[in-house]
Amino acid sequence: MIDLYTWTTPNGRKISIMLEEVGLPYKSISINIAKDEQFESGFLKISPNNKIPAIVDHDEGISLMESGAILIYLAEKSGKLLPTDRNNKYRVLEWLMLQMGGIGPMLGQTHHFVFYNEGKSPYAEERYLNETARLYGVLERRLSEEQYLAGNYSIADIATWPWIARYPRQRMNLNDYPNLMRWYKEIAARPAVQRGYDIPEQAEEIPMPC
Repeated sequence: MIDLYTWTTPNGRKISIMLEEVGLPYKSISINIAKDEQFESGFLKISPNNKIPAIVDHDEGISLMESGAILIYLAEKSGKLLPTDRNNKYRVLEWLMLQMGGIGPMLGQTHHFVFYNEGKSPYAEERYLNETARLYGVLERRLSEEQYLAGNYSIADIATWPWIARYPRQRMNLNDYPNLMRWYKEIAARPAVQRGYDIPEQAEEIPMPC
């Protein structure tokens, strides 16, 4: 059994979606970051960086923090959504790392300055809105060539999709990115994604562009 410590954020949803996709048994444990529960001492032992998500795999006797590491671990444990042949594996990891190093941090800053603190820093708003648009363009070009980010559906898509699901907070119109919108809707229609999106609780409906 896997214990998943999580909340209703893009990073948290990556792991609940992954667990639903691969069918590994798990129990979700809410860590309400709005109440600073991530700073409690018990959670610190599992996640030294005080961030969700984190897992404890009781079958293997291992705990992990950082969503990218957890996705790779779950893919290897289940034998799903990460190819074993070298070239395809590293294509998936390439796009996973783009999410971890670019899409997540940059779109997260857009949320901070544009959605939560509008008007406090016009410079930061412009900077991160421009970077968000640039990254959407990267995804749009890639998805004009492939159905999914690394060819086949993989942990790269699972990592990226929850961040794009917050496009309203990023002031982005998916109609301007038709290939990205096609990809977004295809993934949103997956039953495992719909189940995982509501872990640990249903906080909002999946946004759907017109």
